[in-house]
Amino acid sequence: MLLANRNARRIPYPEDLREIMSIARAGQSRDWLAHWAGLNRGATPLYSLPDLAAELGVGQLLVKDESQRSQLGSFKALGAPIALVRLILRRFPEHNFNVRALLAGEYAQALAGFTVISATDGNHGRALAAAAQTLGCRCVIVLHANVSVEREEAIAAYDAEIVRISGNYDESVEEAAALALRNGWLVVSDTSYDGYEEIPRDVMQGYGTIAAEIVEAYDQGFTHVFLQGGVGGLAAGIASYLWELQGAQRPTLVMVEPAQADCLYQSALAGRAANASGSVDSVMAGLACGETSPLAWKFLENSVDFFMTLHDDEAVLAMRRLAAGSERDIPLESGESAVAGLAALQRLAKAPQQAAELGLGKDSRVLLISTEGATAPGVYAELVGESAESVLARQREWLARA
Repeated sequence: MLLANRNARRIPYPEDLREIMSIARAGQSRDWLAHWAGLNRGATPLYSLPDLAAELGVGQLLVKDESQRSQLGSFKALGAPIALVRLILRRFPEHNFNVRALLAGEYAQALAGFTVISATDGNHGRALAAAAQTLGCRCVIVLHANVSVEREEAIAAYDAEIVRISGNYDESVEEAAALALRNGWLVVSDTSYDGYEEIPRDVMQGYGTIAAEIVEAYDQGFTHVFLQGGVGGLAAGIASYLWELQGAQRPTLVMVEPAQADCLYQSALAGRAANASGSVDSVMAGLACGETSPLAWKFLENSVDFFMTLHDDEAVLAMRRLAAGSERDIPLESGESAVAGLAALQRLAKAPQQAAELGLGKDSRVLLISTEGATAPGVYAELVGESAESVLARQREWLARA
């Protein structure tokens, strides 16, 4: 399904939104996180895929590879850790913590009695657990029924305590909030709800690092940017940065999410933050969210030009295409939730009228963000028909020839 957003606007970035998220604050988050050993040094790669661009009928196609952000394997390493740092600074002002020392674990003894909790589809919880382990505080993660055992084990490896529930993601969010209230813990969530916006704002602001790196690496500017859905946090972090930077000349922004987890699509229809219309479960596990983050929607309501929904099999085909590579395209390890943008482009390539509606053509410069690698290696191998290790071996061979 494709929906043109009737509320999209080509206007300068509003001051009321700048007070919540800004390029300046994103820069501060980036500077702080540069001192965390949990991140790989330097920017993640921005790859040009000319053969795939030709297949899709666009001028240029670039993919930002967030699988290389850290050993965590996803962009979430930019969100939860910085939100935890800012939370601790607000919570313990009397300690006058130094950020670099905090990220080095030098205040672990002072934080030993401090507990944070969050629900997750996998990547956010893993990032929070890794950051909590470094800083020295306790971490509890609530997992819903559809989170794989592989992802649970990856989170537990960072000493997080796991709580399993039988419901879906939105019910795990409710359970985390209830446990926090009952035990005096602090929720570090990437989705907002009534009375809870400060921490999700910090999470989203952390994602501005991705946009900053893209702008530094590619000075031509993009005509189109395809963004994954979920609750809207990543999209808001990227969209707000590009909107503030380029104002009314921002690129065309396209939101993509699973058909059965279409909360953002439904929000565009309703003109307010809304819930998904389907069962929510999806192979695109990180996008299997039923409720739009109201805070994220403040940034997306007027900046996203089109909303699209996809079927799971389309995502799987996109994973396989990126893994395959070609003579001029580097093979990429892109997980289930990383390929929504490519899957949307592949569909549009078969629908010329819709592609024309988006203004896609031979002069288009398109950006995709591959948000994760094989964060569940067994699931990845089953879907792609090849292990992540094999794909990465072919990637190294490709790079050696390039």
